[in-house]
Amino acid sequence: MPDLPTPHDATEAALFSECWDAVLSYADLCTSGSTAAGQLATEAFSLGMREARAADTGPGRGAGRRAPRLPMIPLLLTAVRTTAAGWETGGQGHQLDPDLRLWLNSEKADRYTGPPLQRPLALRGLRDMQEHDADLLWLAEVEALPLSVVARRLGLDPAQVSEELAQVRGLFRDRSHRNHLDTPMAAQCRSYARLLDAVTRSSGADTPEDLSRHLATCVQCAEAAACLRLHGGGLPAALAGGVIGWGGLAYLERRRRAAEVRLGAGRPEPADAGPPNPGAHKARVVRNSLLVTAVLVSMLALGVSMMPFGKGDMDDGSASPGDSADRQPVAADPGTTLPSASARSSGSPTPSASDTQGSPTRENPDPEPQGTTSSAAHDDDKPAPATTEPAACTYKYALVNQWPDGFQATVTVTTARALDDWRVAWSFKDGQKVNQMWDGNFTQSGSRVTATAADYNKTVAAGADLAFGFLASWQGANSPGYDVTLNGQTCTKA
Repeated sequence: MPDLPTPHDATEAALFSECWDAVLSYADLCTSGSTAAGQLATEAFSLGMREARAADTGPGRGAGRRAPRLPMIPLLLTAVRTTAAGWETGGQGHQLDPDLRLWLNSEKADRYTGPPLQRPLALRGLRDMQEHDADLLWLAEVEALPLSVVARRLGLDPAQVSEELAQVRGLFRDRSHRNHLDTPMAAQCRSYARLLDAVTRSSGADTPEDLSRHLATCVQCAEAAACLRLHGGGLPAALAGGVIGWGGLAYLERRRRAAEVRLGAGRPEPADAGPPNPGAHKARVVRNSLLVTAVLVSMLALGVSMMPFGKGDMDDGSASPGDSADRQPVAADPGTTLPSASARSSGSPTPSASDTQGSPTRENPDPEPQGTTSSAAHDDDKPAPATTEPAACTYKYALVNQWPDGFQATVTVTTARALDDWRVAWSFKDGQKVNQMWDGNFTQSGSRVTATAADYNKTVAAGADLAFGFLASWQGANSPGYDVTLNGQTCTKA
């Protein structure tokens, strides 16, 4: 298996990082296991970069327009398809997805390597566009990146990128229309060409019944309609299916989900809660101890005064941190009756002394504001607020896909503080082994995995997310990662 090519400069290194995730995602669709996915992605990446470099240094490059080729990500994705076809003919087809093998041996696959005028319309249209226009269209429509991210990646004005995208869509439609007219087609298809152009220009135009019947039976004209109709949200599917071929729609869905995870939305919850959280167990023990103490205090308070305990030094100790934060301190009147400790404690199954002794209330002889036990011991002059501090970070571990010997997952960490660099570590319960990672670098020692930032995503704003994905192997069980830390600090599960 060849090694990944060495970047020529920092710009190419950043490009490698941006494209590898897409290549690995499609390679995973094309193969039957994580090991094969990594091998296919590496070979395809090397092949695609050789093609891109050859096109960039070939004749005609200095004329201000690149030699006709696909933008970088779709170029590498087609290299995955080409490499998979080589595996099929070279005796490695058993490592490919069975449906892909059927497709590679059908006439559908021949269209992508046959005469240029017979190739899918989206493939030809994207190849004929200027480099930045084609990149803008693919990143926004298929990769589903926010326009602000696309603008930063391509060096465009964020305020103008939406307008530029609308113009690029129009250019793609124009290229597709011209290529459709240049395509050898049957007489019936030719007779519908002008009508097809007219009805796809307007979102309110009705499709005549005879044209509708024709589109239901003619693959060539149906593909043209998808490329010409810019309204209705069908352009991403037309691009993915026409350029990638097999698995295009599945790849499109994966990229949509990956974009949602990066934006902090649509992340699926892990299927298993994993090993017990030591911090949560300790908190439960402390809460239960406080409740027992509160019961004893309530029993004693029925017959004795609390004054000997000192000013503000004695609290009923029963309120959970969340209750103390929501409740304003109030000076209790000596004649006011208050609920017992366990009655005020939310969600606790432990009965209070008043529940068992038949006394629902007790007097509070202490006129001072009620705070938490720990804070009152350190501040005799004013009521103390709840001492619970927000966690420095929270995390979500999402299982994206799983197959008999491997799986794909993402980890998203939300940081409360701004970061100039990050290091996320977690442990596996069932001996899982990470073998590929994107949007980060990794090392693994036993069950402990450590992910570090890539060159392009080290900086994270306060309150923002950092996310990365990986492929790993598993046997027997596949519990989610636990004991997650960010730069050495424990994160809580979101």
